[in-house]
Amino acid sequence: MDNYPFLDSQINYDFMSEFSSFLNEVSEGDCTDKFCTDEIFPSCADLIKWVQNIAFKLGFVFVIIRSNTTTCEPERKTFVVLGYERSEKYRKYKPDVQPSVSSTRKCEYPFRLRGKPKGHSWVLKVMCGYHNHELAETLVGHPFAGSLNAVEQSILVDMTKSQVKPSNILLTLKKHNEDNIMTIKQIYNAR
Repeated sequence: MDNYPFLDSQINYDFMSEFSSFLNEVSEGDCTDKFCTDEIFPSCADLIKWVQNIAFKLGFVFVIIRSNTTTCEPERKTFVVLGYERSEKYRKYKPDVQPSVSSTRKCEYPFRLRGKPKGHSWVLKVMCGYHNHELAETLVGHPFAGSLNAVEQSILVDMTKSQVKPSNILLTLKKHNEDNIMTIKQIYNAR
């Protein structure tokens, strides 16, 4: 072994480079710092809106995984758990039926946030800040991110009644809201 002293240093170098690339992957997959905040939200709706805005900028969509906002029972606490829309596993509702489609959007995404009341306001806590897949560069065509708000829905209904082409409806909606990421297919489905 004394004849080959460079092998030991080469092995150490390979190990350290693999370890540093692993650390880079873990740090890229960790979004904890983006959602850690000391901000106190006046309501649960404001907390959810803040989380969805941050997630939208990062390239994913949050939904309510679990919540308990009723305080009728004294032993239950009020909370809301937010997670990625593709989190958890696909759950078959009829176990004996063969599925027609074998693929699913679910990818067991572990990222979780928990909101809970503190007095008359709400605070946010990161339960798990790691994500296990690459984030989308754009959310164009995403079913949840491209949904219409009440004002845009009324514009769509009025323009549809006036028999305006869907392409012109889409252009009008994009002029009304520059952050709108709807596609023409979503306009056809919404009509």
